[in-house]
Amino acid sequence: MKILFATAELAPLARVGGLALAAGGLVDELRRNGVDVTVVLPDYGDLDVEHEESWDLEAPAPFGPLRARRGRVGGIDDVILVSSTRLARPHPYVDPTTGQGWPDNDERFLGFSAGVAALSNDLEPDVVHLNDWHTAAAPAFMAERPPIVLTVHTLGYQGVADGGWLHALPHDAWCYAWYDGCNPLLGGIRLADAVVTVSPNYAREILTPEQGMGLHEQLAGLGNRLVGIRNGIDVHAWHPSRDQFLPRTYDASTLEEGRLAARAALLDLAGWDPDTSDRLLGVVTRLVDQKGIDILLRMLPFLEDLPARLVLLGSGQQELVDAVRRAADAAPDRIHAITDRYDEPLSHLIFAGTDLFLMPSRFEPCGLAQMQAMAYGTLPVATPVGGLVDTIVDLDADPANGTGILARSNDDLGFLDALHRGLRVHKLAARRRAAQRRGMSTDWSWQAPAWSQIGIYRALVDGTFS
Repeated sequence: MKILFATAELAPLARVGGLALAAGGLVDELRRNGVDVTVVLPDYGDLDVEHEESWDLEAPAPFGPLRARRGRVGGIDDVILVSSTRLARPHPYVDPTTGQGWPDNDERFLGFSAGVAALSNDLEPDVVHLNDWHTAAAPAFMAERPPIVLTVHTLGYQGVADGGWLHALPHDAWCYAWYDGCNPLLGGIRLADAVVTVSPNYAREILTPEQGMGLHEQLAGLGNRLVGIRNGIDVHAWHPSRDQFLPRTYDASTLEEGRLAARAALLDLAGWDPDTSDRLLGVVTRLVDQKGIDILLRMLPFLEDLPARLVLLGSGQQELVDAVRRAADAAPDRIHAITDRYDEPLSHLIFAGTDLFLMPSRFEPCGLAQMQAMAYGTLPVATPVGGLVDTIVDLDADPANGTGILARSNDDLGFLDALHRGLRVHKLAARRRAAQRRGMSTDWSWQAPAWSQIGIYRALVDGTFS
């Protein structure tokens, strides 16, 4: 099978959030299993192409001119960069000087979608695999469509734009009509042959008004065309037995020694007493509303009473960044926060050296951090949403199989109660170690998700998907 895989992000070439990691992980595993995948990515202007082959792409006004550059990019084979005067920017989505989205993101990514459609016409793939709203308008530029898969990584971003853009869509523009506007994600959902979400539980949640982000009725109408497939993680990069960023590598048989070394490194980094018995809590996240940062902030005054200390790594919305910084400045003996960048080595150290990993998400289509935490032997404490339910087994509900703590409600009291339960578990050494080893022995790789995706491709090509 030949798959044309279109995405706005792909690790490590262009990375903002989980989309990059999910796209990169799935593409790698598909290729390992013999699938012929050509990746299509916007040309943001800072990528070199080895062995370049280039050609012009047909695109209707006002989206042209577009050009395709194909070759090896950043060590990844068979990547096509779609180039235009508007796509090249220092950040894929936002102006770094203001933190606000580029005002022409609608035109930029509708143009990218037009380029994906032109590539489909040129390359004649067996399946076109689209990802999120940035690519979801591609079917509107296709007179002839191969089978189309659309993966919805999150419904929180739909790319809603001015309704005038509907006049620029050559085919089935009505599918993109959303009140007085143009909704790229909605149109992609309506026109895709299969819609995939990144966890089974999220596929169920988005059928409800509470989690459907206004699209629950359209999603419910898909029936069996809506499928939930849990994401994976890169188990080669995220494995404590070979992690170059840790002061001491470890596995399930040596987790106490390895994790104590990581804990000592974190305490030294934060400037805290190396002999403290306080529990260390970890957070590695984007500082955005989705991640429940408001819940986390309201929990911080209780740290001294628990007693616990928090190490946080994250960047994002300026108002949340400022709030986290104020909390850290007010309690430097309890909170150590890095909010101006993503620090890869520090993220590994947090997963290895903290006692509990916190995820108070408002919604979480899949989540990667909880799987990374469990792979390193850190018990996650999380809200009962999306893929967190699919990946964490609550220790109180199922002591024999538990791997972490799921809050009983998605609010302040529910999460604070879950944190108390996690701290109680941590004091019970035998129970804690059993849960840690269960999390470390779970297969979090992309192998099973990739085979599920291959099954969808095959059914679409064979005409048996329904």
